[in-house]
Amino acid sequence: MKPLVSIIMGSISDLSIMEKAAKFLDSMEVPFEMNALSAHRTPAEVEQFARNAESRGIKVIIAGAGMAAALPGVIAAMTPVPVIGVPISASLDGRDALLSIVQMPPGIAVATVGIDGGLNAGILATQILSLSDPDVNARFSSYREQLVDKIVKVNAELKNVKYRFKTN
Repeated sequence: MKPLVSIIMGSISDLSIMEKAAKFLDSMEVPFEMNALSAHRTPAEVEQFARNAESRGIKVIIAGAGMAAALPGVIAAMTPVPVIGVPISASLDGRDALLSIVQMPPGIAVATVGIDGGLNAGILATQILSLSDPDVNARFSSYREQLVDKIVKVNAELKNVKYRFKTN
């Protein structure tokens, strides 16, 4: 089994956020790999990873980083593979990482999810893959239908919640 998605984190301390992406990809039966790479501490390894990602069959990269959060942008600068950035709340409530990831210069795009948004990164990667893989598309469509069912059920339960001035 060859990975289609690569989950990269700047540090093992990011695992609790990035594993949300991993769990979602696993539930969608999307092969993925996970590694820790640091744009500042292991720049040569980051470059090697980024330059070889496409030839290894990687279709989407999810890169999480906190603080200066250079990792997603550095990777995006060296590969044509789409990169999804996950800002990690390591300092300043993650706002520093969010701004670092989302404020990319023209020509180097990084799709960015919310702070600590590992789950949404996994969902977005799956959506991208579902465009060219009918099996992933079917599993993802089923997931989306479950979201609808969940809200329909909640609305049915809310009908039983009574307040004096509630009209429905």
